[in-house]
Amino acid sequence: MTELYATLIFLFVLFTLLGSSIWIGLALMGVAFVGMELFTTRPAGDAMITTIWTSSSSWTLTALPLFIWMGEILYRTRLSQDMFRGLAPWMRWLPGGLLHTNIAGCTIFAAVSGSSAATLTTVGKMSIPELRKRGYPEYMIVGTLAGAATLGLMIPPSLTLIVYGVSINESIIKLFMAGIFPGLVLAALFMSYIVAWHYIRPHERPEPEPPMSFGTMLAESRFLIPVLCLVFAVIGSMYFGWATATEAAAVGVIGALTLASFQRSLTWEAFRESLMGATRTSAMIALILMGAAFLSLSMGFTGLPRALAAWIDQMNLSPITLIAALTVFYIILGMFLDGISSVVLTMAIVEPMIRQAGIDVIWFGIFIVVVVEMAQVTPPIGFNLFVLQGMTKHEISYISKVALPMVGLMLLMVVILVVFPELATWLPNNLRQGPS
Repeated sequence: MTELYATLIFLFVLFTLLGSSIWIGLALMGVAFVGMELFTTRPAGDAMITTIWTSSSSWTLTALPLFIWMGEILYRTRLSQDMFRGLAPWMRWLPGGLLHTNIAGCTIFAAVSGSSAATLTTVGKMSIPELRKRGYPEYMIVGTLAGAATLGLMIPPSLTLIVYGVSINESIIKLFMAGIFPGLVLAALFMSYIVAWHYIRPHERPEPEPPMSFGTMLAESRFLIPVLCLVFAVIGSMYFGWATATEAAAVGVIGALTLASFQRSLTWEAFRESLMGATRTSAMIALILMGAAFLSLSMGFTGLPRALAAWIDQMNLSPITLIAALTVFYIILGMFLDGISSVVLTMAIVEPMIRQAGIDVIWFGIFIVVVVEMAQVTPPIGFNLFVLQGMTKHEISYISKVALPMVGLMLLMVVILVVFPELATWLPNNLRQGPS
């Protein structure tokens, strides 16, 4: 009965604070403070100071602002133009033509960004006008870009996986490696949707691209070399055990600055804006993590997570049934909260449940990223919808409608992960052990 009483109070205070437009991090701290005052004898202020300092001084977290800064730097370079120019010769012969540049471009940029919004903006600012000019249907341009941009949350370096790893104290590098194969499979599903459109609606195909010699195709591919080298430097250094996640992030920042310098797009103004953009985003995420850590401590004193885990255990739910229930739960939650907030808000309760059910926490990290990806393109709070609205001037309802098939493919990806869990677990289990 005490746990039920505590749950109702936590939920009431949380939704009251969120409804009053208070920052999510401060709202979480407010809920935790009320819980500490009502259910414990420990001084709430002392507990808050200690917990916030402990959670924010984690060495693992230093990778977060560095990866964000790397994406901010690349966003301000000519990377999108170069990627389109380098990818177009190889995508033009596929069924669906240059629409595949949306998927391939987002996949490549996701490997050096970690942010869905940065991936969407960088790829979209070049691909949208180019695809429109060539006569591709608007609903396919917008829909495929909305879905493909979510790969920024899956393919390493993923900000969501960093936050998840810090929340449950799991290896960031293992989580990064776990996201590679599922991310590529999801990209393949998105590309298969374009191929299906090509054959099902032949009357909507634009005029074929003019022929291009193999030598010209190879010459145009040189524009992809810098970003591919950066991808190898970041992901390869972690996989081969040459660097920790934080060290790889530092290598990525240096590589991004070097790339921007060679492109002659590293002005003082661009450098300052990238640094300030990374600072704002990092501070926002750090505040959410601080609030979540304090809330976890507060709920721990009530015994709520343990009681809920025991309740789930008594129901004798199979792992698949639990995953199905959590899929629905996170889809609904994602309609009102962004992905990172959804992860940190629920981990204190969900982690004991999945461990009790015997679900691999590395696998679950990839699962949660897939369902959080859906939140990026589902109204009313889907962040990618707002970014695309600003870029295309379409209504949110239109963008949501054309992105719906991509949400269906993400649900299919959840099924694939359940049927083939090795997609997420094989690479981390065979990861070379490098520096800690």
